[in-house]
Amino acid sequence: MDSALAAADLAGVPVSRETAEALALYVALLRRWNPSKNLVSAATLDSVWTRHVADSLQLLRFAPDARRWADLGSGGGLPALVIAALLKGRDGAVMHCIESKLGKAAFLQEAARQMQVPVRVWAKRIEDVVGREPLDVEVVTARALAPLGELLRLANPLLKTGAVGIFPKGQDVVSELTEASKCWRFMHTSTPSVTESRGRILMVSEVSEVTG
Repeated sequence: MDSALAAADLAGVPVSRETAEALALYVALLRRWNPSKNLVSAATLDSVWTRHVADSLQLLRFAPDARRWADLGSGGGLPALVIAALLKGRDGAVMHCIESKLGKAAFLQEAARQMQVPVRVWAKRIEDVVGREPLDVEVVTARALAPLGELLRLANPLLKTGAVGIFPKGQDVVSELTEASKCWRFMHTSTPSVTESRGRILMVSEVSEVTG
């Protein structure tokens, strides 16, 4: 549990003892399932608390009061299950995890059950959920899924109804912004990541497609 508290301190997000225990359980499950499901790179497990948990925790600082989230391509539950641990106990809280690979979706379902966090898992392609299912969310996240332009395309049905996008990005963020602006108009802020010196957290809103 000390590792969870240290990760939360690095991320600048205070957590309760109960949340720290849920995060510790998540990491234990991630380590147990990873050899068979390839949830994260095995090489990153030695730094899981910084590389993955704190990196995910910091996203809550950009929408601290949001209760309804959707995570695209949830994979091993980053940031979805980490944020869900923080949402637990909030009225109306839900994290929608969209993951088409059935093995990873099974992990998300079991981890959420054991952690007792407010998660709904959609074992479908993103395009078969976003814009087709009645998702009423305030925030859309995606971590290491696709370049920004593609993320805006995938998330647009949610973004155009008022949700904001919170997307961790790496050293190529400037080129991704330039490329995305060819097809999309959007407002954004770019904030340094607390866990990666070259990383940025993009917060995107007011998205519309460039026409003509």
